[in-house]
Amino acid sequence: MFMGDQAEALRRMVNRKTRSKPRVIAVTSGKGGVGKTNVSVNLALKLVQSGYKVVLFDADLGLANVDIVLGLAPAFTLADVLKGNKSVEEIMIDGPLGLKVLPGGSGVYDLANLSQWRLQEFINALMVLERNFDFVIIDTGAGLHKTVLSFVLSVEEVLVVTTPEPTALTDAYGMIKVIKQQNPNTSVSIIANMVSSPSDGDGVARKLNLVLKQFMNCEVGYAGCVMLDDSVSRSVVEQSPFVLSYPSSLASRSIDKIAQYLLGETKRRNETGIRAFFNKMYSLLQK
Repeated sequence: MFMGDQAEALRRMVNRKTRSKPRVIAVTSGKGGVGKTNVSVNLALKLVQSGYKVVLFDADLGLANVDIVLGLAPAFTLADVLKGNKSVEEIMIDGPLGLKVLPGGSGVYDLANLSQWRLQEFINALMVLERNFDFVIIDTGAGLHKTVLSFVLSVEEVLVVTTPEPTALTDAYGMIKVIKQQNPNTSVSIIANMVSSPSDGDGVARKLNLVLKQFMNCEVGYAGCVMLDDSVSRSVVEQSPFVLSYPSSLASRSIDKIAQYLLGETKRRNETGIRAFFNKMYSLLQK
């Protein structure tokens, strides 16, 4: 009887896990050149290493290069799913450690032109993400462009990547300002990239929050920093993420701390799910 109770309890746990929706997290930046994609790729892999099922959605339409960082070559993109020619499973690429990559391509632009019927067909095809993954990490474009904002304003969690450079900080503030004006309840956290010391990373978060407190009467979280590290540039040339090629590097240890932040302090589930996310994005693109 005891064994039967244990088995039933285990089944309930499995069913509960299966029914739970994935956390949909957008990784964005106010300007290009701050290392956003590198952070997205390595953070996604670190989550996989922590035992989670992760899909990385390459939504940086201007400079889509998740595949380059990973040394992959997608044959198909989201556009093929939109046209009904391919399923989501067919366009997904297998990355290292079991990471899945969803090539966005020009398909996100095409999303705004879908009929309501085709949109629902498309979303139904994407429900595989809701059933099979714990995290959907979206590598957005940079800046306050309409397509970028359609992603960051459609999710409940956003990571804003910046560097200590004054122009990067100014543009990061602009991105956070728009998010908080449109969706005050969105969970926003800063990642300070390419910093020379942890105290420099703390300083980046402190400066941004001082300005946000003064002009927006709000503050955002600090997910952590990624140290300036030669292994990052080497890994890009090698087309192998640094958390795999240089696991003991300063940058890898930094990403590990950011992953722990996500799994700890910001432990929250996206209750809206994939269907509501894409419906909201579709509405924003049509405005």
